[in-house]
Amino acid sequence: MSNSIGTVSMGVRAPIIRAGDNVVQIVTDCILRAATENNLTLNNRDIVSVTEAILARAQGNYASVDQIAAHVSQKLSDKTVGLVFPILSRNRFSLVLKAIAKGVKKLVVQLSYPSDEVGNHLVSIDTLDELGINPAVMNFTEEEFFKLCPNPKHVYTGVDYIRYYKELGGNIEIILSNDPLHILTRAKSVICADIHTRERTRRILLKAGAKKVYTLTDFLNESIQGSGYHAEYGLLGSNMATADTVKLFPRDAMKFAHELQKSLYNATGKQLECMVYGDGAYKDPVGGIWELADPVVSPGFTSGLHGTPSEIKLKYIADNQISALSGDEAEQRMKKIIAEKKPAKSCAADSLGTTPRRLTDLIGSLSDLTSGSGDKGTPIVLIQHYFKNFSE
Repeated sequence: MSNSIGTVSMGVRAPIIRAGDNVVQIVTDCILRAATENNLTLNNRDIVSVTEAILARAQGNYASVDQIAAHVSQKLSDKTVGLVFPILSRNRFSLVLKAIAKGVKKLVVQLSYPSDEVGNHLVSIDTLDELGINPAVMNFTEEEFFKLCPNPKHVYTGVDYIRYYKELGGNIEIILSNDPLHILTRAKSVICADIHTRERTRRILLKAGAKKVYTLTDFLNESIQGSGYHAEYGLLGSNMATADTVKLFPRDAMKFAHELQKSLYNATGKQLECMVYGDGAYKDPVGGIWELADPVVSPGFTSGLHGTPSEIKLKYIADNQISALSGDEAEQRMKKIIAEKKPAKSCAADSLGTTPRRLTDLIGSLSDLTSGSGDKGTPIVLIQHYFKNFSE
């Protein structure tokens, strides 16, 4: 590939993965075939990303509504249980909610508003402003909220999540509040359904005197009645597989990434970096959805993907240090500055505007956008020249 091309991200097609398949060998074969068919040269530090879905599918890491409900019943025998801050998603949470409701006598579900943790909106903040509703301090029952806002629908899906979630169990009551302590007016045992803020929510509730507080990591963190499981994340990262089963986050993702790296090295003689990715971490400017419904972007990756980028801002250098130069002279000077750079500090002027994020979050997001979540059929992503800069 010529030096006029920088980072390239390519989706690689793969066969339909089934339980028991050897994903390491399948991914290796797919990368080798793609390289041969497209006359690609594989290089040291190229990156192979694999979506978490095919790894979990190969592991058979699934659980049914009944298995989840059984685990909930084991842990909670209270007459009424509270559930706070679930995300608004048919794919991500509807079956989990159905299972939790099935495992308890009564379930009070407290929704955050105007949106959930990852940006799915019940109602727009502008609508709340027009109605004089302050979401920081005002709490509502389902009936009270409908009197003020009778037809709340998601901007993209058109789903009314209050009514939709209510219908997932005959024992479900819906309330709305952004104060985690509000649930304690209805129940003393609580499940924190939030993803990235779950430990803070648990801490606040326990400090306030809650009897029992669980997060979604506490359910299906072991096999229940022969189910799949995830020891660290439990139900976090799960999504709908069939009408009554969910696929869980894959286990042993770090082990898989290193086994894949070894397999690719044996096949190519090149030290490629490997990772497993789920949701990317980026925000939709129209719908406000943050996207990251998984507990992490990447649950497994090789050592070369640790850390954050160490970059300087090319535009800043061009406007300051070499503003008097042009043409080949400016180009050669820029290359020299980049080649001689020291590890960038986040506060340094010449790094301002570079992205202060972990490599795995950046590369996982790139991989997620490349593969998509629909019918492209590319659960493997090959990224080349990611670590090369203007001086190389």
